[in-house]
Amino acid sequence: MDLKPVYPFEPISTTTPPTGDNWVSQIKWDGVRVLLYNDGNATKLINRRLNERTLQYPELLDARSFCKADSVILDGEIIAFDQSKPSFYEVMKRDSLKQSQKIKQTSVQIPVTYMIFDVLFYNGDWVTDRSLQDRQALLDQIIIPQNNVQIVQNFVDGEALFELMKQNHMEGIVYKDLGSTYRIDGKDGRWRKLKVMKDLYAVVGGVTLNHSIVNSLMLGIYTNDRELIYIGHAGTGKLSQRDWAKMTEEIKGIQTDQSPFHNEPERTKDAIWVKPELTVKVEYFEFTSKGTMRHPSIQAVVKRDVNECTVDQLKGQ
Repeated sequence: MDLKPVYPFEPISTTTPPTGDNWVSQIKWDGVRVLLYNDGNATKLINRRLNERTLQYPELLDARSFCKADSVILDGEIIAFDQSKPSFYEVMKRDSLKQSQKIKQTSVQIPVTYMIFDVLFYNGDWVTDRSLQDRQALLDQIIIPQNNVQIVQNFVDGEALFELMKQNHMEGIVYKDLGSTYRIDGKDGRWRKLKVMKDLYAVVGGVTLNHSIVNSLMLGIYTNDRELIYIGHAGTGKLSQRDWAKMTEEIKGIQTDQSPFHNEPERTKDAIWVKPELTVKVEYFEFTSKGTMRHPSIQAVVKRDVNECTVDQLKGQ
């Protein structure tokens, strides 16, 4: 049986909780969205952009140890912890690895947990046309929780859960309609995400240095006319000294004489311009009236197609 990868169902962004008794809320884990495919013989892990991640997470490949199914497609998020809470920065240390020896070593240093919240396929049949409530009941039947495999919990009081997420500086919550079917390669209001902090993927168009080491990034996103617009500086966040040193080396080969931004960035006096090839995930509070991010914080350097770093990410935020 050949289980072909599919694009997962995505929630829309919202700023207010939905009304009605048919909604549950779940923690929005700050991790990597991954679907697990097991055809009865082998297991594959595929991310939301259909890139395979089977090698990166070997501890999740024995599907029969935690799932009572002859064949299955599970949807969930792989998370890693920074002390007591999930950290996108930590899980990206695992997600970007390719060498087997390094993967084996890092899997001990940075353990991950697969937080499962849906099932699309079970024992030879698609179950996407069933209600979320039925699919969750099926998950309860077939998943055997482990230290590194858990079922995502439902909460009835979404407002209380959101307040808890704010207190613990976590990403946010997702509201889900219990009657919703699973829409492959779709996005609609039956799933809604409410974030404590907003985030986006941005392109690095320039940097500043401190004692010859990069200490701040000048960031931009593309308009629909393919113009790179400046959206602010970011020099704080989760990057380590080693990450900044690596960034310093990477920019040496992509420096350019002219700004790649369509608009005029702030503080250009000491800027070093670079070709728009590097991408990062940035967390921020809101956009100012000048079109720049308020309180930006770099979460991780990511391998992202620059063509995906567009203003479309701002829709619904």
